[in-house]
Amino acid sequence: MPRCRFIAAALIAALPMAALLTTPSLAVTSKDKMATCKFGADNQKLKGKARSAFMSKCMSNKNDPRGTGGGAAPPPKS
Repeated sequence: MPRCRFIAAALIAALPMAALLTTPSLAVTSKDKMATCKFGADNQKLKGKARSAFMSKCMSNKNDPRGTGGGAAPPPKS
C-alpha cells in the first residue's frame, strides 16, 4: 500500500512540471507564422491580389477546417 501512495504522489507532483514543459513548444510566434505563410504563397507561385488574399487568410487567427470534405467519408456504394 505505501508503494501505491508513493507512485500516486510522484505522478501528481510530476503533472504540473510536464504541463510547463509542453506548453511553450506549442506556441507559434507571428514571425514563425509569417514565414510559413510566405512559404505557402511561394510554393503556390501566387502574385498580386491572389497572394495578398492568401497571406491575409493565412495570417488570420481563424482555425478553419482544412480540405474539401465535410466530415466523415461517405459510405461505399454497394
